Amino acid sequence: MFKRKKEVYNLLELTPVRVNEHEENEGLIRILIPKFKNKFMISLIPKTKSRFIRIKLDEIGTATWLSIDGNKNVTRIIEELRTKFGEKIEPAEERVSKFIGGLNLHNFIYFKELKKGK
Repeated sequence: MFKRKKEVYNLLELTPVRVNEHEENEGLIRILIPKFKNKFMISLIPKTKSRFIRIKLDEIGTATWLSIDGNKNVTRIIEELRTKFGEKIEPAEERVSKFIGGLNLHNFIYFKELKKGK
């Protein structure tokens, strides 16, 4: 459950949307986090150095990240992952909810229903 301004939302009913870009390496995803947002600071990074911090995901994290398309709610994502991984992902609701909650906490995703202005 998420609380926001005295409102309670069921995480399983929310629709996550990716904020960050990603790259694939050997079948696994790396989320790309810009080192700086300020254009001046970006200009100071040597061209031979990466402008991103890379967050490596495991097999289940990769499948979860790729399932986040802005159209499926968390329940549907869990169902897809259960179909793909079977017993390997259990307890699916707990694992996926914690992972998606962490992605939201670090601003790698947002929830469509909680987007400001709605």
